[in-house]
Amino acid sequence: MSELQNQRVTVELLGKEQQFACPAGQEDALIASAKYLNDLVEQMKQRSTVRNDQKALLMAALNISHELLEAKTQQNVEQQQHDQLIDKLSAYLGKSSTK
Repeated sequence: MSELQNQRVTVELLGKEQQFACPAGQEDALIASAKYLNDLVEQMKQRSTVRNDQKALLMAALNISHELLEAKTQQNVEQQQHDQLIDKLSAYLGKSSTK
């Protein structure tokens, strides 16, 4: 068998069990993601007047999207800083090897 088999994983979302296909070895990550989403939906319900599951789910999804975009932006900034340091180091090493 050259291809990995997907596993069926059951998680609870919004108080209901849902089944998802998941690559072998990623089951714990899927379960943790579902728990994170459930916790975030509950926080949205507690922090606001939203009591509707769908509206709380949309707010949680927007929150996660925001977190992801912030992390990507921070990663890009850090990558640029690393690239600049590598360029400086390369330039320094290039100068010192010609002496």
